[in-house]
Amino acid sequence: MRDISRRSLLGAGLGTVAAVGVAGCNSSGASRAGRPGPGPGSGTTGSDGKGEGRGRGRKDVREIGDGSTADTGKQPNQPPAPVPLEPGQTPPQFVIFSWDGAGEVGNGLFSRFLGLARDHDAAMTFFLSGLYLLPESKKTLYRPPNNGIGASDIGYLADDHIKQTLENVRQAWFDGHEIGTHFNGHFCTGSGSVAGWTPDQWRSEIDQAVSFVTEWRTNSGWTDLDPLPFDYRKELVGSRTPCLLGQDNLLPTARDLGWRYDASSPGGTQIWPTKREDVWDLPLQGIPFPGHTFEVLSMDYNILANQSQNSTRGMPSRYPEWRRQAVQSYLAGFDRAYESNRAPFFIGNHFEEWNGGIYMDAVEETLKRIAGKPDVRLVSFRQFVDWLDAQDPAVLAKLRTLEVGESPDGGWNTFFNQA
Repeated sequence: MRDISRRSLLGAGLGTVAAVGVAGCNSSGASRAGRPGPGPGSGTTGSDGKGEGRGRGRKDVREIGDGSTADTGKQPNQPPAPVPLEPGQTPPQFVIFSWDGAGEVGNGLFSRFLGLARDHDAAMTFFLSGLYLLPESKKTLYRPPNNGIGASDIGYLADDHIKQTLENVRQAWFDGHEIGTHFNGHFCTGSGSVAGWTPDQWRSEIDQAVSFVTEWRTNSGWTDLDPLPFDYRKELVGSRTPCLLGQDNLLPTARDLGWRYDASSPGGTQIWPTKREDVWDLPLQGIPFPGHTFEVLSMDYNILANQSQNSTRGMPSRYPEWRRQAVQSYLAGFDRAYESNRAPFFIGNHFEEWNGGIYMDAVEETLKRIAGKPDVRLVSFRQFVDWLDAQDPAVLAKLRTLEVGESPDGGWNTFFNQA
């Protein structure tokens, strides 16, 4: 089996990284510690699991622009304001589950994981592809950098699936999740690849992604649907690029836009993060891969690439084995951080049923097995950087001295007092 992930971790073999992202969207389309107030399903959601007062007739809703989005006030289901670590305190174990594309294509995966998160008091980040809210009949509105008008390497969604995506994104925000961006056309290869985009071209792509989210009502003509319940220009503080490519030229634009993080870098390791261009760099990480001497990137497609050589319909007889291996890999990555340096653990996913849906089952089992453990916080990227920004920079610098799998010498009680 090819050592695909190990080569990407070493910074070689860009084709490997591209392979991670080429199928990296819908190709057809532990608790949060100290969370205040009632849990999911009470107060902010009705008996049908849908957010209360989502209708356009609410008096406390201030529609924005054409009514595609609205200011509905403070986002529900958020943890308390973060506080600095106390001397000798063990850092929380942050785990962030994120979803690239975040479109509903009729397989029910978006709502499935909203329900799972609700059951386990977890927050996640959904990196929404702007094109998933643009009807294909209006595809000429999209002018991708270095590509033809309306071009896209992912499919446009059917109208019914756009409506389902809107409903799920709306519910996700009410449930307390973050809505980031996965940009638009997902170009991974050739002269139009995002790898070669300039900072100005990234700005054009971002502006278009925002417009597709904030003007879906105008573009679709649908006036009978509720608005998305947030101001997307304020909501949007982070991203993941297609194929994990192009971050170097994206970061200056992200900084100028005031974004707080980017989760695009491939081949990170399980250490505490730092900033690049004044933006938190939160890379997918190498984690143990049972049965192999190399590590695999903490994303469903990268595990698939090593198991079935990029085939999304590999040998069904091996699905149970591959599912177990995926779970074991995720848990090994979690345990390594949890039992040592407490570095945050990032898991990337797609709403796809690759290889019989085993990766969806694997991430669900992983979440269930780590939720509720002491000190574990299942949060969004935005909630995590809220915590980072609340810490003493000297404390974060000290945490970054711990290597992968390295426990603090003398324990956490003395770690921050050491010279």
